[in-house]
Amino acid sequence: NESYKSEFIELKKWLKNRKFEDRNLIPAHFPGTGRGLMSRTPLREGQMIISLPESCLLTTETVIRSYLGVYITKWKPCPSPLLALCTFLVSERHAGDRSLWKPYLQILPKTYTCPVCLEPEVVNLLPKGLKAKTEEQRAHVQKLFTSSRGFFSSLQPLFAEPIDSIFSYSALLWAWCTVNTRAVYLRPRKQECLSAGPDTCALAPYLDLLNHSPHVQVNAAFNEKTRCYEIRTASGCRKHEEVFICYGPHDNQRLLLEYGFVSPCNPHACVYVSRDTLVKYLPSTDKQMNKKISILKDHGFIENLTFGWDGPSWRLLTALKLLCLEAEKFTCWKKVLLGEVISDANEKTSLDVAQKICHHLLEESSAMLQRVSHMKDEKVSLVSQLALVETLWREELKVLQASAETLASLHVTW
Repeated sequence: NESYKSEFIELKKWLKNRKFEDRNLIPAHFPGTGRGLMSRTPLREGQMIISLPESCLLTTETVIRSYLGVYITKWKPCPSPLLALCTFLVSERHAGDRSLWKPYLQILPKTYTCPVCLEPEVVNLLPKGLKAKTEEQRAHVQKLFTSSRGFFSSLQPLFAEPIDSIFSYSALLWAWCTVNTRAVYLRPRKQECLSAGPDTCALAPYLDLLNHSPHVQVNAAFNEKTRCYEIRTASGCRKHEEVFICYGPHDNQRLLLEYGFVSPCNPHACVYVSRDTLVKYLPSTDKQMNKKISILKDHGFIENLTFGWDGPSWRLLTALKLLCLEAEKFTCWKKVLLGEVISDANEKTSLDVAQKICHHLLEESSAMLQRVSHMKDEKVSLVSQLALVETLWREELKVLQASAETLASLHVTW
């Protein structure tokens, strides 16, 4: 139980002043998930977990009503909703004890574990696809920072210190991660002084302490009648257990990229097959290979090819069946995409290739785990970051082992 801690006592008082008092949940620290919310009493299926009044939400309306509003309204081109929220967070964190949002700000993480915040040498150890997405994300945040420096400079009259010392890249990255990892979804709103980008994010103090589990279902939305953000559980919860919500049916790479954690035994976990790996075990003498790849690309079958707990996905097997078509059967490619069986030989060949790819990825995962382990010994300062990457590879290894077993049993039937 962490409700006795000064920061939570302050937060409770602050929330009470904004017409919110919670009798169902208390802050607590849990093994595995860390800080979260615990049930005070048994929760029934369909019961309201939390109902947070609009007055507690931090939205773009909050920002525009604040001292920043006049500067946002004057600035052209109009700042984005995301930039408005990030600017407010950085400014209020800098204000410290003077901030009206201090009780909320002081319980926010000081640092984040999303790949965009990890050291480059750690990012280098991520699966290729995830590494590419991390670099895209980093470029996006860097572009936001660079393009916003003029706007930040316009805020100088509000501060005694040089603006660059307040609105640094690291400060913006912290604010961006806060919004990206913790915001809840609201119906799109339109503020005249903001750009046309989606204005659907709100920060929800206290509610955002609820951790993710892929094994629960909840109904969460802003209730226009009560003017509260409400969450109802679709599954029960025993007294003094951690109360979870589900951020969505995300695989572990997506969870790590967007939220900075990996979910053990995630039913949505999968391992992605890159285009290079897809063709690695196909005959290099196939003169129709480029045409086959082109067909897969045109029909959206070159991305999101995966292995899961129950073996290769239908998309992966379909792509392999098309790639394994013999020259005389090539005209049947449309039937393959529709899921039709072309021949026993084609079925067997595609399963053989799937098995080889699976074993290749198993070896790759094992090698990466060894590499991460060695680096943990050499780079003590990066141990926590490396442990996160290690967990991802370990979970991927488990998925591939399950897939290998499924493929072995399928192979026997052929």
